[in-house]
Amino acid sequence: MSEYRIIGGKPASGEVLISGNKNAALPCLAATLLTDEPVRLSNVPEIEDVKVMIALLESLGSSVIREGKGEYAIRSGRGDASLPKDLVQAVRGSILLLGPLLARNGEVTIPPPGGDVIGLRRLDTHFLGLTALGANAKLGEDGSLHFKIVKKGLVGNDIFLDEASVTATENVIMAAALAEGETTIFNAACEPHVQDLCHLLVRMGSTITGIGSNRLTVIGSKKLKGASHTLGFDYMEAGSFIGLAAATGGELLIRGIDHQHLRMLHLGFERIGIAWESAGPSSILVPKKQRKVLAKELGGQTTKIDSAPWPGFPADLLSILTVAATQSRGSILIHEKMFESRMYFIDWLIRMGANIILCDPHRAVVQGPSKLIGSVLSSPDVRAGMALVIAAAAARGESIIQNIYQIERGYENLSEKLTSLGIDMVRTD
Repeated sequence: MSEYRIIGGKPASGEVLISGNKNAALPCLAATLLTDEPVRLSNVPEIEDVKVMIALLESLGSSVIREGKGEYAIRSGRGDASLPKDLVQAVRGSILLLGPLLARNGEVTIPPPGGDVIGLRRLDTHFLGLTALGANAKLGEDGSLHFKIVKKGLVGNDIFLDEASVTATENVIMAAALAEGETTIFNAACEPHVQDLCHLLVRMGSTITGIGSNRLTVIGSKKLKGASHTLGFDYMEAGSFIGLAAATGGELLIRGIDHQHLRMLHLGFERIGIAWESAGPSSILVPKKQRKVLAKELGGQTTKIDSAPWPGFPADLLSILTVAATQSRGSILIHEKMFESRMYFIDWLIRMGANIILCDPHRAVVQGPSKLIGSVLSSPDVRAGMALVIAAAAARGESIIQNIYQIERGYENLSEKLTSLGIDMVRTD
């Protein structure tokens, strides 16, 4: 098994270019099934999850041509082949094939999707949204998902989602794009990657209003056309490198970002005494000199950072923020509201010497600063794995991080980027 060997204690300094958004790449790849004309996607991160999604498209008969780094031309096939179980279970994003395959073929069966082990991942919202458009849904005894259009086709509807699920919102948007009439989605997810999908569909000929809000209106089309689309930056990766600079005490120029999608991240990192400044229209500078004092509430109480749907602080970055907070002075409560197993990676930080009390599966109190010590670690999921990489870079001595496949599912050329910033690390197979 591949692993990282990291000797910590060196600041991450220099500049890094942020890759395309992983969570936008997967639904945009799935959306190519909605047309029989070529779709060209640029700024696609070359990561494990994308490789799996491309393999899934190819298993459905799609032609996928790599035209350059991060550039793909995709032309869908009939899409009526059986989905390979091993590929579906390798990536959670495989569930995004539901909406487009249902809309195009009238019926779809998908094995139980895989992905990170971070607690219960509900499917109820997918069922709610797609059945509201006119599909029958059934959950097989083996966990497989089966959807079939009841009458002649999908029909637009007013849909109120029971939670602002990103993938459920994306599935409903894609299905509604080929449904008859108008669909309004209330309590829709509105993350930047949902916006990316909407912009692609508009380029393909769909009419969508309310992009960026939690109320989306989609007017269905009988047929969509080919299009070209450049994915936005991965703000999760940007937040990860901000956390790396903060934890290691380095000065980092981060390029290829969109300032509007970093506003909540800025508020969150300010609570642990970390700030940055604009370095141009698409760059920020995280300076070496930071306050690194954990904020207090106005009344002097311990402050809290909690996850929330966009534009709240992203759940995926709480693990990064937790590691960075161990290097700031004071105490703070971290509250992960969405997944009941995500915070268990904190046990690895405690082993490294972090002063953290894990109150329950959702909450932890961080007391800093802590001197971290190198250790043998294992990555439980994409973001927690990156958090452990940051902890190893900030620690004294050598750390070995195992199960790095989980990390590389979401980070492009991570070892190359880190070594270019001065982190002493090697990747071994």
